[in-house]
Amino acid sequence: MLGSRRVQNLSLHFPQGRTADRALGTGVHRIVREASGTIGVGDAVPGALLVQFCLDRRGLWLQVPSGMRGIHVNGRPVRRMAMLRPGDAVYADGVEVLVRGQASTNTPHAAPRSGESDPRVVLRGIGGRHHGRAFPIESGCVVGASREADIRVEAPHIGQQHARLSLHGGGVVLRHHDGAVTSVVNGIPVHEAMLGAGDQVAFDPQSRFVVEIPWAQLEADKSMAADEGETEVALQAEKPSGASFKRWPWLLIAAAGLAGLLSLLLLFGAG
Repeated sequence: MLGSRRVQNLSLHFPQGRTADRALGTGVHRIVREASGTIGVGDAVPGALLVQFCLDRRGLWLQVPSGMRGIHVNGRPVRRMAMLRPGDAVYADGVEVLVRGQASTNTPHAAPRSGESDPRVVLRGIGGRHHGRAFPIESGCVVGASREADIRVEAPHIGQQHARLSLHGGGVVLRHHDGAVTSVVNGIPVHEAMLGAGDQVAFDPQSRFVVEIPWAQLEADKSMAADEGETEVALQAEKPSGASFKRWPWLLIAAAGLAGLLSLLLLFGAG
């Protein structure tokens, strides 16, 4: 689940270039096909609904209209709803929409044991031939077309040694061997980046991975729980107490009786 950091500075990018990027604020954002065939974004735009994006404090959600088919996230079909992360590619009726996050300038989380690596820090495949597989970054992880690469990716633009990931403190450093080469992190092309838990790296459209750092995820979960706890306390503070509810009927009866007494006094006084 996305933490609060991941629901900030999100936007929708349309690689075809015929639709302007759309910054995502809290709420629902509709993607429609207008009568002219162009793609529109927003509640006020008329057209046939393709999909809609819903952003709240829990994260970003994709909602598929009832009866709509052919919706894919990172090449995998979605029927009703899917939770999205920065870097995800959504395909709907021939339209590609890329979820972009903030540029990767993460501050690494403090590792549990200073100066020691942790085999639980992994790149986990979320698309392509490596979907579901976990690749440890403990001693460095090489991505490329070479048979000796830790993560083998075969694509026209992928070199024998395309990129290397290594641990640095409590985060992961991504570097490319060729100075002109980039990969896509959270939907943004980068040559070098510091990655944190939940960041998504795409070496090509079919080869997507997410960074998993256990202790950083625990910190995010604690932060989320604290936020939810504060919200619950605030809601409870706004509600009248049970004792107050119990006093309301007696107060109403007393007010009615006082009103009746005043009416009698006015009646007899007038007589």
